[in-house]
Amino acid sequence: MRIDLHTHSRVSDGTQSPRELMRAARAAGLDVVALTDHDTTAGWEEAADAAEAAGIELVRGIEISTRHRGSGVHLLAYLPDPAHPGLRRELDRIVEGRDSRAPAMVAVLQGLGLDLTVDDVAGELSADTVIGRPHVADAMVRKGIVASRDEAFARYLDEGRPGYVDRYAARLTDMIATVADAGAVSVLAHPWGRGRRSALPPEEIAALAALGLGGLEVDHQDHDDDARAELRGLAGDLGLIVTGSSDHHGTGKVDHELGCHTTAVAEYERLLDRAAEGPA
Repeated sequence: MRIDLHTHSRVSDGTQSPRELMRAARAAGLDVVALTDHDTTAGWEEAADAAEAAGIELVRGIEISTRHRGSGVHLLAYLPDPAHPGLRRELDRIVEGRDSRAPAMVAVLQGLGLDLTVDDVAGELSADTVIGRPHVADAMVRKGIVASRDEAFARYLDEGRPGYVDRYAARLTDMIATVADAGAVSVLAHPWGRGRRSALPPEEIAALAALGLGGLEVDHQDHDDDARAELRGLAGDLGLIVTGSSDHHGTGKVDHELGCHTTAVAEYERLLDRAAEGPA
């Protein structure tokens, strides 16, 4: 059984619809796939219909924007109650921050002399899309300002670059508790990728485990072999679930093909068992 527990559709910053994503997952030989769009559950219904048609087991998830020790940290929530009031309230607040940041970023980029408008960015969105920096990047590519998303982020949109604008993100410690109360299992996404180890050293991950963190995404393209080995050992010491996944975004992120990393069946069963226990 091949299990990929981290993918994105066009509902957030992927380039495929949920239906197209499920078909691609089947073609990639996956048996289980989680849809984990950023800060939204809007793609679940379409994905569920498509997964059933394709003979794939769908895991409903969310990748939630949080902050910890001054850094952005992404928290995967698997099998939450989407109507949970606390979870719904935080997701709405995060999305409101995303919505207000986009025009602010466009204004900053215009101030740098770039030919970009809010309408250009809106042209990259479908009806249910939760807007993010990748959509600004895609508009920049379409206008010929940069050649790729990667260039847009490296030159303008990454934190510390001239076009970056901050936005609201939930406190990681609070969100771990909220996710547990919503009956879900929380897993730190690519915890040591992109220089995040300083925000999540081993002792900090241990403290988060004591607060109810459920697992670590260990096998991910952003982790080298040494990071994976250390995270796997840490997860074992703390009793955390170990996941592996592609973090697939369609053509929006290179070298993250569906199934490039997978989750072991035994670890997936642990995740399901923990979710079945219900709210913490």
